Amino acid sequence: MADKDLLAQQEARDAVDAAFAAFAVLAAFDQQKIDGICDAMAKAALADCARLGQMAHDETGYGKPEDKFEKNRFAAEDVWNYFKGLKTVGVIKDSASVVEIASPRGVVAAIIPSTNPTSTAIFKIIIAIKSRNPIVLSPHPAAAKCIAETTRIMRDAGVNAGLPADAVRCLTVSTIEGTEALMKHKRTAVILATGGTGLVRAAYSSGKPAFGVGPGNVPVFIERSADPAKAVADILTGTCFDNGTICASEQSVVVDAPVEAAVRAEFTRQGGHFLSASDAEAVARVLLTPQRTLNPGIVGKPAEYIAQLAGVSVPKGTRCLLADCGGVGRDFPWSFEKLSPTLAFFVANGVQEGAARCEEILRFGGMGHTAGMHTQDRAAAIEYGKQMPAARVIINSPTTHGAIGFSTDLSPSMTLGCGSWGGNVTSDNVSPIHLMDVKRVAFETKPINKSASSERPAAVPASPPARVKPRREEIAKIVDSFLRSRPEPAADAEPSKPLPVPPKPEPSVEPDKKETIIHHVYAEPIVEKGPPQPVDFVSEDDVRRAIDRGEKIYINKKTILTPSARDLGQEREVFASV
Repeated sequence: MADKDLLAQQEARDAVDAAFAAFAVLAAFDQQKIDGICDAMAKAALADCARLGQMAHDETGYGKPEDKFEKNRFAAEDVWNYFKGLKTVGVIKDSASVVEIASPRGVVAAIIPSTNPTSTAIFKIIIAIKSRNPIVLSPHPAAAKCIAETTRIMRDAGVNAGLPADAVRCLTVSTIEGTEALMKHKRTAVILATGGTGLVRAAYSSGKPAFGVGPGNVPVFIERSADPAKAVADILTGTCFDNGTICASEQSVVVDAPVEAAVRAEFTRQGGHFLSASDAEAVARVLLTPQRTLNPGIVGKPAEYIAQLAGVSVPKGTRCLLADCGGVGRDFPWSFEKLSPTLAFFVANGVQEGAARCEEILRFGGMGHTAGMHTQDRAAAIEYGKQMPAARVIINSPTTHGAIGFSTDLSPSMTLGCGSWGGNVTSDNVSPIHLMDVKRVAFETKPINKSASSERPAAVPASPPARVKPRREEIAKIVDSFLRSRPEPAADAEPSKPLPVPPKPEPSVEPDKKETIIHHVYAEPIVEKGPPQPVDFVSEDDVRRAIDRGEKIYINKKTILTPSARDLGQEREVFASV
């Protein structure tokens, strides 16, 4: 065992050193080269989605092969299509006052879990290379083979497209010591940690920038205006998808009292099974260990398997086990995160009481992750969202799919930050943006000192000589002198005919008016304007300029928003969807 630990540590050091050497080549690639490599890797992973999903299921025993295929497809296709147009090389934003330049961070240490092994590996490799960072993967020991195969497929496709071979590495000896050596290596630049709470804490204590995620334990509230059939269908879809292995899957249902009966009937009709008090207690004993931690033996297992493990009989075809829960905390095992198709069931009277229960569940075991609500009242949904200590509040959709951006316009991601609530550095869905440093070249717009030329006194033009007004007597003498100098006309000469007098022009206004009024009409040119076009990327500076100018920023679901831009833009209502 000691030899294995030493081998793992040495392998981690060698992998980081090799990746760092590849970084010099990778960082020099232009946007076209980077996008070509990522496109080749994404296509290779997409072609093997089914096989990799089956491998993950066979090796870990978690989830369903068909659902793992869909997660792999989402990571390889939806994520890449969303980010393929994102600028990650050179100047990524250019305005008159600020120019933004992307810079890669360096070697990424990626910790890969056993619950979503292949899909998380695909996702992290794509976002690392897209932002020009080499990556070293540390697989969970229970999923080492399928993660290694995923890495091989993508690395080979990338190398064929021009990727340095050492830019994507996967450790073959999986130990805690090897993972720690990877995270603490002096040339590791940033950590992407997906896994248990202890591992995430180790990532944050490594002394390196780290993006970690916390536990889910997602509550969902069914408010009285919701459609019970649709709400139940969404909840079952979420909690049963891959047998609940995604951290954003529903773990508890809180139902508004007026629709309790309808909701119970729908759960039963759609494959849910409500356990009796004694059966619920029996299942609770297998959900957790005696130390009140999640039992890995039930993670990602079907509902019927869990019931059988507890010695409980359920109808054939049962999709999900439900139990009425009397409270939240260590004395109520059903209120824990269970990562399986098992749901705690609570009843509340009104939005205020229901939101309070959901907040209690999050504060017990899912701070910062995700909450859900089913309602037709938009105002109530927003108020519910304000109260939840969660980075994602999913409305009228399975929280599993909504949180990762599958069924919502959230940024598609397999790594979901939980913000300061969950002890994470970000509350975002992690993306290539988080693996770039952005330099800003800022030009002066509010001068502190005037230029030397502007400080010299302006030249004063010479005054024209003063005009002397002649006196009246002098004018008379000049006229008399002129008249005396004229020759006298001959006596027989005919008097000269008067010159024709031109007709007087018609006055433009009434004769008694002393002024002529002239109307000047200025016509503004008419400009044909098309529909507003959404922007590709929005920074905080863009939002502040829009606020100063009183303008709107038009966005769509493909627009990339920095966290600070999103917060400020939503607060000041700057964004408009097109």
